[in-house]
Amino acid sequence: MANGRQQRRERLLAAAQRAVVMHGADVRLKDIADMAGLTSGAILYHFPDVQTLLVEANRAVMERFLDNRVRAVQGLSSPAEKLVVTVASGLPRDSDDDDVKLLCALGGAASRYPVYAAMLTALYDRQVAMYQIILESGAASGTFTLQHDSQTIGRNIVALEDAYGYRMAARHATIDHAVATELILDYARLATSHPLDVPATVPA
Repeated sequence: MANGRQQRRERLLAAAQRAVVMHGADVRLKDIADMAGLTSGAILYHFPDVQTLLVEANRAVMERFLDNRVRAVQGLSSPAEKLVVTVASGLPRDSDDDDVKLLCALGGAASRYPVYAAMLTALYDRQVAMYQIILESGAASGTFTLQHDSQTIGRNIVALEDAYGYRMAARHATIDHAVATELILDYARLATSHPLDVPATVPA
């Protein structure tokens, strides 16, 4: 019974995520119910209100986004390779990447929904901290010669990821995953004084 209830909650979270991508951050309970193939009452049996459901759904995407980035560098020992792979894994796979579309929708609504602003700020700060660990490890080993403090470099890299991710989601004709990765690495090379060669296979 508990497993069945959890599966229904996960189904509703996934439906809410798809509904935000389709309708934006102002999505209605009915939109989510239609996406899940359920009644509004059935959704409210599992969640007290639509805002609680949306916050949980959006938080789940953010956690998955971070988890995927950490997983991408597991087993890598070179700070330079970790930096390249982390940059590549922070961008949309392509213009149809729903996780990034959802984050873009939340960013557009952050001024109206303080809870989304707080969640996105926390996501940004955690990604910056992730870069700081890689950058400081590379500096300590002599791999990198940092041109600024690690927080400044990390903040700039994450800001570039956000900007190019948005351009990809907006279907910019000349910016795809490979191009965006290289553009961000151009800055990272200057900031670390390292060539940051891109491996033959870089995860998207």
